[in-house]
Amino acid sequence: MLKSLPLVLIGLSLAACAPTMPAVTRTYTLQPNGTLALTADSGAAGTAATAAGTGAATSQTGTAAPASSTATDAAATGTAPAPVTTPDATTPAATTPAATGMAAMTGFTAVPYLSAARVTRFTGSQNVIDPAKTYRAVMKTAKGDVVLELNAKAAPVAVNNFVFLALNHFYDGTRFHRVIEGFVAQGGDPQSSDPALQAQWGTGGPGYNFAAEVNNGLRFDKAGVLGMARAASLDSQGSQFYITLAPADFLSGQYTVFGQVLSGQDVVNGLTRTEGAGAGQPDLLNTVQIYVSQ
Repeated sequence: MLKSLPLVLIGLSLAACAPTMPAVTRTYTLQPNGTLALTADSGAAGTAATAAGTGAATSQTGTAAPASSTATDAAATGTAPAPVTTPDATTPAATTPAATGMAAMTGFTAVPYLSAARVTRFTGSQNVIDPAKTYRAVMKTAKGDVVLELNAKAAPVAVNNFVFLALNHFYDGTRFHRVIEGFVAQGGDPQSSDPALQAQWGTGGPGYNFAAEVNNGLRFDKAGVLGMARAASLDSQGSQFYITLAPADFLSGQYTVFGQVLSGQDVVNGLTRTEGAGAGQPDLLNTVQIYVSQ
């Protein structure tokens, strides 16, 4: 789910792209009807491009937006993260299975956080999972809790990335900045924690990218599927993710599926729509707690 050139995806056919490029990049997936119109950001060229091919496609070109000065710091060297805190960042108390009130957490223990405060900029993720084990995540949102089963065997890179970021409080205070009726609820942009940067929501990431795992046999064939957002390149995944609100099988084989909602799909369905009639302000993702099988 990325944006760079103001673009219009019409059907699934390709037309010429504009010669000028805006200064920011957003991540978006193609909508079910094959059409996606995006407006230019301030200072961006107002020209449009069409993109596609056969099957599901995304379109993204241009340069990455500068990181928020309040949410990010200089990238760390090596693989060790450079701690970055926001002025209002707090360290939430460790969530326990009892606190979630969900039987889905029975037999799982909370994984300790890697950082005490929120970190939003890295040069790469560290290896923090054992693919032989089962991982679950509890998203504590403004509308309630969502429990996710993370499929480390089918998508070890994406799961490791999500777990690594969550254990550094990366997602704390972010928003579901793009929620479309009958399609997806998208989040994971670190800049979405700052209302002053709303014009740039959808452009953020962790400071690095990694390749998609699209041949793992998993599909977007039902509501509640957890996928990674990306740009046109298969190597452009970062931190943004989405949960399907309905089957979207036309995305299968194009985007990484790395998990599934176990409980709380009603919470996902109830997230405030940000596009279309009655669009409102995006809901908060307060924090993400990771659990591992005992």
